[in-house]
Amino acid sequence: MVATLQMQSTRQQILEYLQRQGRATVKELGKLLGLTSTGIRQHLTVLERDGLVDAHEERGRVGRPTLVYSLTEKADALFPKTYDALASVLLEEVRSSQGNQRLHELLHKVAERMAVPYRERVQGKPLSGRVRETARIMEEQGCLIDVREAEGDEYYIDEYTCPFPKVAQQDRAVCALHVDFVRILTGADTRLTRSLLRGERTCTYRVRGTVKSAVKT
Repeated sequence: MVATLQMQSTRQQILEYLQRQGRATVKELGKLLGLTSTGIRQHLTVLERDGLVDAHEERGRVGRPTLVYSLTEKADALFPKTYDALASVLLEEVRSSQGNQRLHELLHKVAERMAVPYRERVQGKPLSGRVRETARIMEEQGCLIDVREAEGDEYYIDEYTCPFPKVAQQDRAVCALHVDFVRILTGADTRLTRSLLRGERTCTYRVRGTVKSAVKT
């Protein structure tokens, strides 16, 4: 158990050093941590396997190329960020300075902009295809999704994980943004019938009938 904790601590030190310095060689990390090159390479192998570090060769003026290690985007995401706090403050600032109506107008524009990269994936499909493709897009964004088909031209998208959990807890206006996002991609009337914020098991989007898609270039 102690050995395992020590290994985890060593890898954390490696990650923190790479975050500060941007890059490092095995030799540099060995001097920092007091470990042999073999020991450092063992830790780096695990970090590479986990997708946290990348290695590339750098050639100096003389001698063989040296392997240099740096963090991946996945590793960078491990370090604390304050995006949620920033988003909440921005929403509140827009509301207090320009009012609720203006806030919802801006969120609609944000939803349109978020939908643009996926425009070609939903265009030309029937409603069922647009709904299922929208669900796949939501899954790619990290949400846990199920799709249900009801009678007639009606579908339900069950979202078990909120894409903006901390922001939504502070300001539910962000929920309207995601409803708009689903509406734009499906090109259909979309309503939020259940909500995680109300203590229900999912955020459920009822998609019914066809309306003109709002996705723009």
